[in-house]
Amino acid sequence: MTRDAAIRRAIDHYDSGAFLEVLRRRVKRRTVSQEAGQVPELLAYLTEEITPDIERLGFTAEIVPNTRPEFSPFLIAERHERNGLPTVLIYGHGDTVRGEEPQWRNGLAPWDVTVEGDRWYGRGTADNKGQHSINISALEQVLLAREGRLGCNTKLLIEMGEETGSPGLTALCEQNREALSADLLIASDGPRLSSERPTVFLGSRGIYNFELELNLREGTYHSGNWGGLLRNPGTVLANAIASLVDARGRILVERLRPPPIPSAVATALSDLKVGGGPNDPPIDSEWGEPGLSNEERVFAWNSIEVLAFKTGNPDAPQGAIPGRAKATLQLRFVIGTDWQNLIAIVREHLDDHGFSIVTVQPTRDEVLIATRLDPEDPWVGWILQSIAETTDKKPALIPNLGGSIPNHVFAEVLGMPTLWVPHSYPGCSQHAPNEHLLGSVVREGLAMMAGVFWDLGEKGTSILAKRKHSGRRHVLVGSS
Repeated sequence: MTRDAAIRRAIDHYDSGAFLEVLRRRVKRRTVSQEAGQVPELLAYLTEEITPDIERLGFTAEIVPNTRPEFSPFLIAERHERNGLPTVLIYGHGDTVRGEEPQWRNGLAPWDVTVEGDRWYGRGTADNKGQHSINISALEQVLLAREGRLGCNTKLLIEMGEETGSPGLTALCEQNREALSADLLIASDGPRLSSERPTVFLGSRGIYNFELELNLREGTYHSGNWGGLLRNPGTVLANAIASLVDARGRILVERLRPPPIPSAVATALSDLKVGGGPNDPPIDSEWGEPGLSNEERVFAWNSIEVLAFKTGNPDAPQGAIPGRAKATLQLRFVIGTDWQNLIAIVREHLDDHGFSIVTVQPTRDEVLIATRLDPEDPWVGWILQSIAETTDKKPALIPNLGGSIPNHVFAEVLGMPTLWVPHSYPGCSQHAPNEHLLGSVVREGLAMMAGVFWDLGEKGTSILAKRKHSGRRHVLVGSS
């Protein structure tokens, strides 16, 4: 059999309706990880849905308990063909956000797949059941086309807690390094740059949430009797925030700004265009770091966002001076940022600017560390060439996603190069009512992933030799 035959099988899998039936079955499972008491349903997705399908493909599957027993276990599976072959780790997550049934458009339901033209509606279609199902199905078609052989070793990791911050994932990888060791990660999450353009991204920005708070006094005091005499915590905190980030979104704390954009990253971003899609918001051209393109601002620079700000009673304001104010801020950061010392850096900055009465502390949210595979890594050129050959399109290369995913556990804990090939698009309503996939992207995704897995079996060994010969450190993590 040939590469073209494997791709044809993947397209037939779509055209016959077989893939849609697989996805319908998986979407019906209400795998909401954001609600208590869901572990049995989350576990059933692994044991009753994924395990039987991959065991048919020759995988040996194991359910591994979570070190945090209140959260769902993980699925680790392996299909070993022969020593000396390249090994790929495929990752996905089967949990979803809440269904939000009443908010879906009439005629749609979160736990059923409804097809309207090119749109496949349903919770988890885009994030992430549809995406990891595309990869597993493409792998199956290559296996059938090669008559039971892939030409590589394959491992699979499915978690059921990504939507709650991947609790226990880091510990799982630390404790199962050998079981999860591989030459590279190939995974799918997040959106393409646009629905028309296949995309590869190599990591993600990091994320660190922190709180500023000012607690001056108990109770409130009449603003007519005491206005001009009592310090207003809302006013003070607003000015403290303004000392961190200015009115156009530029970061004013030098140590929270990233290093200069590497030339290879700038070159990759020069080929991209963010926004302009049917559901995309209009971009504020005067927002963010001056002198950068929109693409550089979101993919290669840091941002500080105010996520929440509360003082007084916003729903029923009174003519009174509040006693306290609190704000939650977020730093999105690229590699090279001193995120480990963020709290100390903000503390020093506030003190230097006369805000010593404002407290700063991290939230309870887990920090996601910034990662970026070197765009010049041989694996990058390989996968771009493979996708271009299958689709006759030039793929978009994003050095790192503007959002944040748990890529650091693969890049840092497991120490492997990471390639992400998303099968969604920016207007998919991910995490919102009316979430959907595009059938055209699914069809193209099945074809190009069949090409990727075929090419891994054909060329993976030579890529490993090329990387070894180069002797370069290609995986960049955190403050590298």
